[in-house]
Amino acid sequence: MEIILNMWRRKMRTLLTIFGIAIGISALVVMGSMAEKLNMQAAEGVKYYENKVQVSSDTSSMLPAPLKISTADEIAKIQGVEYVSPVISTPLEKKSSSFSLGYEASITAIDQNADKHGNSYLKIYVGRRLTNDDTGKAIVGYDLVKKLSADLGRDITIRGKTFEVIGIWEKTFSTTDTSVSVSLKDGQSIIYDDLPAIIKSNISPADIATGFVVYPKSGTDPDKLATVIQKNITGTVALGPKQFQDQVMSSVSTINSIIYGVAIVSLFVGSLSIINTMTMSVSERTKEIGVKKAIGAKTVVILREYMLEAAVIGLMGGIVGVVFGVIVSSVLNSAMEASGGNLFLVTPRLVIWSIIFSVVLGSIAGFMPAIHATRISIVKALRGA
Repeated sequence: MEIILNMWRRKMRTLLTIFGIAIGISALVVMGSMAEKLNMQAAEGVKYYENKVQVSSDTSSMLPAPLKISTADEIAKIQGVEYVSPVISTPLEKKSSSFSLGYEASITAIDQNADKHGNSYLKIYVGRRLTNDDTGKAIVGYDLVKKLSADLGRDITIRGKTFEVIGIWEKTFSTTDTSVSVSLKDGQSIIYDDLPAIIKSNISPADIATGFVVYPKSGTDPDKLATVIQKNITGTVALGPKQFQDQVMSSVSTINSIIYGVAIVSLFVGSLSIINTMTMSVSERTKEIGVKKAIGAKTVVILREYMLEAAVIGLMGGIVGVVFGVIVSSVLNSAMEASGGNLFLVTPRLVIWSIIFSVVLGSIAGFMPAIHATRISIVKALRGA
């Protein structure tokens, strides 16, 4: 009866340990999937701007104003510049109360002639691209389709203006997924409506840009070109691809550290469960260990047996945790989809490394109890039976 009771207790402890590890691994998967999405977004942004220079308004003044379209002509005169595309970028909603670790939903507009200079990276999922003559037309980002009830030929309302959906962007895991693209004319009109009266009196909608994308000539170093633009065009901030990458990756690294820090704390708790379970297991199986040693079992065999047991517990906890983490991430993504959010991305890499990590964690946590098992005296073990 006592033997059966001990077996039952051992199984219950093992199940509770597996559950504890599963909770830690699921936290790692959920938090890790958030980091994977942010890393993917950062990588796609870096890829898009890898051979371009971004020019924006210097916002250090007391009353920042949009740039003038004529600034493009000044930039175009700089040696090494092939083309300058005006850009309009503004939040999708005037006031946003939601907090997002990803890209904020936005309205964007560019000069469609930029396609001839390497902007064809962006692909249409369905529909067609915009032209410079389009007004009242829009292309919706993949993640905003549900939020805006967007479909080809249907009208959507943005900032009090009605737009016909003529296309949906292909998913890129970048800012395009959460943006609505309109023509430059429509983008300028939206920006103009939000300007203070004092600025409106000195500018017309057609003169407005929130920034420029500069396409360097072949053989021109975009980072050096950014330095030249910054020096020669007053009231602007020029960002080359290297500086852009450094800024993005620095922000992502900080967020990654926080995310994985939280997950590792959860896993540490799981490792304590394994240590406790294996220690109790060794204590209850002292006689069994003594018998094995008495009939010639080598130390390495006993060590391997208990470490393997701990690794299997880690593996089972890892598999359960990954499944649970994937389910939680999917549910959260579905819940956020209606608001245009999609914060989690479970990748094969994340799944594989989470399981490997749980196995390694189990093996490490089971090492000390396994060492203790190999040091048990045969005489004391048999007497203690």
